[in-house]
Parts: sequence; C-alpha cells; structure tokens
Amino acid sequence: MVDSRPSQDGRAIRRRRECLKCGGRYTTYEYVEQSALTVLKSDERREPFNRNKVLHGIKLACNKRPVSAKQMESMVETIEADIHASGRNEVSSAEIGEMVISKLREVDEVAYIRFASVYRDFQDMNEFLAEMNKLRKRKPTVRVKPNPAE
Repeated sequence: MVDSRPSQDGRAIRRRRECLKCGGRYTTYEYVEQSALTVLKSDERREPFNRNKVLHGIKLACNKRPVSAKQMESMVETIEADIHASGRNEVSSAEIGEMVISKLREVDEVAYIRFASVYRDFQDMNEFLAEMNKLRKRKPTVRVKPNPAE
C-alpha cells in the first residue's frame, strides 16, 4: 500500500496500492457496511428505511421556498446518519417525522409549519396558531427601529 486517506466525506477510505511483481498501481475504496434500517410504522408494520420517502416529504414542504436541493439532501443525510449513529436497526416513523420537523425548523419556518401541519394532522386554524406561537417563543422577532433622521 502506497497511500491511505479518508474519502467521500469520511464515508470511505481510499487506498493507493502497488503490485509488488509488476509495479502497477491501482486505487481501492473501502466502505463501512451499515446494517439495514427498519422503520416501525404507526400501524405496527415494518418496512425498510427509504431515504427517498424522507426526501419527498421534505421537498413537498419546501416547495416554492428558498431551500436548495443541496440543503434538502443534507437534511436527509444528517437524519440517516443520526439514526445509524444511534446504533439501532429499527426506528419508528414518528421519530423520523420529529427529526424532519426539527431540521425544517432550523432551515425554513414556512416549510416547518407545512410539514408539521400534515405530519401532526392539524384539524383547524387553532392548531396552526398554537404551533406558530411556539415558533415565536423559540425565536425572538427582530424589530427595526425607525431612523429619527428620516
């Protein structure tokens, strides 16, 4: 082996190798094998984790919002990495939903409210208002004072 270094944001190890007989060089990549994640649905069914489902929900919430595709993909990657880091092979759909809500709250308040309204099954305007009031309490509004010189 000639060289070894992390690659692909730490998800792989790139190794540069040299054949002792012919001197030819080649590159190999080693990946950590992650066990398959299972999602426990609210009706007790189990299904394989599908990152595309998570991404689809985020995309719907972020429709016509100033959230880039890269940001959305990053949210999904973080959620998936957090689940793997927990060391569990099974996670409830409720936990995934709360993780998505948490990420959206950080990125875009409108997308957060959209997702929360569907995910938490808001039934009326009062539930929207209650959620918006929680959001206001978490994040103080910035008020711009008028300039007296104007």
